[in-house]
Amino acid sequence: MFSAIARVFASPDLRMKILFTLGIITIYRIGAFIPAPGVDYNGVQQCLALGQAEGGLYNFVNMFSGGAMLQVSVFALGVMPYITAAIIVQLLRVVIPRFESLQREGAQGQAKLTQYTRYLTLALATLNATVLVTMARSGALLGCNPGDIIPDDSIFLVMLMILTLVTGVAMIMWLGEQITERGVGNGMSILIFVAIAAGFPGSMRDIWTVQGWRVFTIVCIVGLIVVAAVVFVEQSQRRVPVQYAKKQVGRRTVGGTSTYIPIKVNMAGVIPVIFASSILMLPSVLGQFNQPAPGEEAPQWLIWINTYFDGAHPVYMAVFFLMTIGFTYFYVTITFNPNEVAENMRKFGGFIPGIRAGKPTESYLSYVISRITFPGSLYLGLIALIPLIAFVLIGADQNFPFGGTSILIMVGVGLTTVKQINAQMEQHNYEGLLR
Repeated sequence: MFSAIARVFASPDLRMKILFTLGIITIYRIGAFIPAPGVDYNGVQQCLALGQAEGGLYNFVNMFSGGAMLQVSVFALGVMPYITAAIIVQLLRVVIPRFESLQREGAQGQAKLTQYTRYLTLALATLNATVLVTMARSGALLGCNPGDIIPDDSIFLVMLMILTLVTGVAMIMWLGEQITERGVGNGMSILIFVAIAAGFPGSMRDIWTVQGWRVFTIVCIVGLIVVAAVVFVEQSQRRVPVQYAKKQVGRRTVGGTSTYIPIKVNMAGVIPVIFASSILMLPSVLGQFNQPAPGEEAPQWLIWINTYFDGAHPVYMAVFFLMTIGFTYFYVTITFNPNEVAENMRKFGGFIPGIRAGKPTESYLSYVISRITFPGSLYLGLIALIPLIAFVLIGADQNFPFGGTSILIMVGVGLTTVKQINAQMEQHNYEGLLR
């Protein structure tokens, strides 16, 4: 391992890219602890010490901000507005023909879609910042007195806080783009990885402190197994063979080559889990904003939500699992178009051996996608349930480090980044990162 790291830093160009990426990551982490204007840092720390901000909603959103949301820092919104905007723009390709045509225009169309994503990110950031500041002013964010977080809630200071949070999101987008252009890996993916990894040591420390070394050892063993399984499935793919017929172009004969269409077992990535988690959070959010006053009896619908939408309830787990499977099929259907793939193959003289070009090829690809998506959806559902199962079996916090969206994102980004580093090393030294 150390020799591989030494080979990475032996290349001046790659060394500068890695150091630049580490510098951007440092700036991002520093911003997660700088309080927004008007926020009492000591008051926030006292509220966090009370432990009233625990739960699925806070843990999920706070995970993607690297702990910055509950700190009410300048980077409190993290990358969630960008993730949401990117997913919405991708889904709009199915609804709006203009977006679909931009997708087919190549680099120029992608640049236009990226611009739309930025505008939508800022709009969502404004909405999220308003909600966050409102919750902080009312005390609902951290479960403490309103004046402990924002002593002065004048309209000018509130507007300044909202502007600062939105500017923080714009700053995060810029930092991500700088990593993509001048660093290593995809910038936003790296920042998401860092935000999740930042809470990893704290989660492990809490398990050691609260549950003891036996549970900690079990968690580590389960973690190694889960990581190995995730790496195996993420690297697995079904290769559909494709043969290109020979054709005469002038005096040259081109074509006649064999290749394949790689279809991953988990084509949807982590998106279905995010979809399912977000939708199942809506009842909890509704319940938090409709809590009865002291001395009043809670309505039946609120009691029902608090009972069945608790992460440890079997009904919640079953619904979460089924929704993850459903969203996996939905997202794969949107992102992989068998008709488009079959048409492109036909235009360039390609065909699947034993399958006629055109409609039969489309039907065959649809069949393969349906078959490969089923185990992939089961895999996503089981990985997403690991934190909830851990909470029931060993009493570990629902922010379990080895499961759900966290482990999928960390392993996926890690594998992609290592591949990019390996490709750059092969360009310079004809030798990869891993021998």
